[in-house]
Amino acid sequence: MVNSFVSRITKKAHYCHERIVLPEGTDERVLKATEEIVKKDICQITLIGLSQTIKTKAKNIGLEIDWKKVRIEDPKISKLTKTYTETLYELRKNKGVTMKDAKKMIQDIHYFGTMMVYMDDVDGMVSGATCSTAQAIRPALEIIKTKEKFHKVSGIFFMVIGKKLLLFADAAITVNPNASTLVDIAIDTAETAKRFGIKPKVAMLSFSTKGSAKDPELDKIRKAIAIIRKKRPDLIIDGEMQVDAALVPQVARIKCPDSSIQGDANVLIFPNLAAANIAYKLVERLAKAHSIGPFLQGLKKPVNDLSRGCNYKDIVDVVSFTAYECCVG
Repeated sequence: MVNSFVSRITKKAHYCHERIVLPEGTDERVLKATEEIVKKDICQITLIGLSQTIKTKAKNIGLEIDWKKVRIEDPKISKLTKTYTETLYELRKNKGVTMKDAKKMIQDIHYFGTMMVYMDDVDGMVSGATCSTAQAIRPALEIIKTKEKFHKVSGIFFMVIGKKLLLFADAAITVNPNASTLVDIAIDTAETAKRFGIKPKVAMLSFSTKGSAKDPELDKIRKAIAIIRKKRPDLIIDGEMQVDAALVPQVARIKCPDSSIQGDANVLIFPNLAAANIAYKLVERLAKAHSIGPFLQGLKKPVNDLSRGCNYKDIVDVVSFTAYECCVG
């Protein structure tokens, strides 16, 4: 399942020839990923950093990268820096950013990379191997911004467990979503599933199944489901439900026999970030699941995060998926 799904996405990315920037150009894992991406011709890569430093590090760790196929931009000397600085200032001056601030900000690899996406000099960005999610995505929230004014950004993981493929959300961004935010997360994740060729069956998870308990936290989930059913009657969605009812047919027949989901959910929407983040790491470490992500939903352009615990193969996967996202829109 892992190989077939990832291979399908990688193959489609290969034919799209998208341009992806990796701001953390001096990180060893990023360089190893770059070598593989270039060899497999998955997409066009841009690295950010001092060219000589990047190339020397790659050589020292035994990599053979065809540098003719890799673009390197150094914010200190790039011809793009002046335009980016002026544009960043215009975008953020109403938030109190001065030209002096903008000049300093554009030297940050994540701001520079985000400006490359904003200015259409690349199609997407992948970062976060060396910093927190907040640091990696803050420039995107400030510059790229969300699809709609009050739309919420969320983070998902593709989890491949044996022959089963699941999407977990929100496992990266929103600490304690309200009903409105849960609506955005669920609908966005269902749409992400569709873009990747998966028919979504959405389970809104909690500690209760279909009214077996009472709590304000459950009211929030029930409200979200009611809104989604009104907005998107085409989606298969149900809850609130415990995870065993969502994933195990025998349990579903007992706990929710009339549900539209009979243990065959493939999109799991968690009630909060704690539950989602703990769940994905438990499944990844104990069940040896293959996790791909996190992917950010709700932005105008693809900017995706990496876990600081990622290896170079994880980066290759996220870059492939990001290139695919850029291609399918």
